[in-house]
Amino acid sequence: MILRRDTQEDDTVIAMLAAALRRDISFGTLLPDQKLKLQSLRARYGGSNHSMRETLRVLTAEGLVEATSQRGFRVASATEDDVRDILMVRTEIEKLAIGLAIDLGDVAWEGRVIAAHHALRKAETRVIEVSDDLAALEWDEACRAFSYALIDACGSPRLIDLQRKLYNQSRRFLLALLRENQLDFDRRCTRQKALVDAVLARDSAAAQAALAEDIKSELQPDI
Repeated sequence: MILRRDTQEDDTVIAMLAAALRRDISFGTLLPDQKLKLQSLRARYGGSNHSMRETLRVLTAEGLVEATSQRGFRVASATEDDVRDILMVRTEIEKLAIGLAIDLGDVAWEGRVIAAHHALRKAETRVIEVSDDLAALEWDEACRAFSYALIDACGSPRLIDLQRKLYNQSRRFLLALLRENQLDFDRRCTRQKALVDAVLARDSAAAQAALAEDIKSELQPDI
């Protein structure tokens, strides 16, 4: 009898492990250029050698982890040049995607954008008032959901996939600004309201300009 491993169960484990490592890379628990050893990772996160290797391959494809010449893995570097390059490409991808979303999106999409923006406002209020890891995690998730909602009607799975990969690569830079108190939330609120207003008005040029300005602020903080 041929025994088959449960691929669905494996995929679920890998997805859970990837989410945990992705979060810890974003929050700086796993540092740029840090070596990622299988045994240490398994002791911390669980999983088998196989599932952890597959998890690291997933994160390598996303650009969060790099394979080394010694057939190992490390957290991707985070130099200023890296930040500039990631945000430059992300800006162009998101400008294209939001333009398509404005052309193709329906009223239900507008509702998702409004809901994601409302959730982000609540998360920002909380993270200002309560500076702990849970509030930061909730804010990070709200930022991500808002970014995804803005383009999810673009009609291009490949653009959506690229945007999500680039966004995940840039999350840790925005979280670093949060930890260093380098974010002006009043200005963020103004920019993001202008972005939502432009989306609802179906003004592609204004939406793309507001989006580019918001992403740029992750490289050049307001304060």
